[in-house]
Amino acid sequence: MIRVADAFHPGLCRVVWREHVAEMTDLLPADRRHLFAVVMATEAALRAQLHPDKINLASFGNMVPHLHWHVIPRYRDDRHFPEAVWGAAQREGVAHAAADPVALARAIDDALAEH
Repeated sequence: MIRVADAFHPGLCRVVWREHVAEMTDLLPADRRHLFAVVMATEAALRAQLHPDKINLASFGNMVPHLHWHVIPRYRDDRHFPEAVWGAAQREGVAHAAADPVALARAIDDALAEH
């Protein structure tokens, strides 16, 4: 998991599969389950830490054909809501506190242990 430093979207994370794989169906079923469990654990940890209004999940790889998921906490008053974070800004937006990286990592580990 990689935390992305984004002042307008604090808590934005990428869950990256370390081996070069372009699509989910390129993974073995057990690896797919593991990757999805990490994505879900990241979502659960962000929800518990940041209390966003919504979480967006996205897997594109159009520019970089390497399997990764974006896990994006969203707030109704963020710059782009309800549009995608890569779209046109809708307003100036309100800053929200980012998660503590150590606490976030611990929360992700705890969520994975529950899986």
